Amino acid sequence: MSTTSLRPPRHQADPRAIPWWTVQWLILMVPVAAGAVVSYWVFTDRPVWLGMVVAAFAVGCLVLAVVAPRASYQVERWEVTEEAVYTRKGWLTHTWKVAPMSRIQRIDTARGPVQRWFGLADVTVTTASSAGAIKIEALDHTLAADLAERLTAITQATPGDAT
Repeated sequence: MSTTSLRPPRHQADPRAIPWWTVQWLILMVPVAAGAVVSYWVFTDRPVWLGMVVAAFAVGCLVLAVVAPRASYQVERWEVTEEAVYTRKGWLTHTWKVAPMSRIQRIDTARGPVQRWFGLADVTVTTASSAGAIKIEALDHTLAADLAERLTAITQATPGDAT
């Protein structure tokens, strides 16, 4: 019988994740905020009270784009052991995922254009589970490649059929 307890995984994303996530949020929120301001300006008689609501909304969008990545960085964790891959994510609802090595079917790395700019990559671990893959986000790109290689070696040496 195992005495292993569920604990927070040990590793955080790379610190460069904060500016990367901030850029992603800004790519989403700047058009939303601008759309609200333009809609107010073009489609209304510009009542002051509505202008204040729209301004507060636009500022809130931009504040969210700056605050959310920092909050994510504080709560997102990952760890790989000889037995399993562990992740924890979420601000309000913490989502824990554990994938035993014997259940891993595939390991992928991905680097989008903005990630390449920041020198980051993601590792996705696909398992024989209906719950979906486990994604370890915002790792240094060399660490991600080394992690994928390590996971491949461990899963090849682990007995089991990954089903």
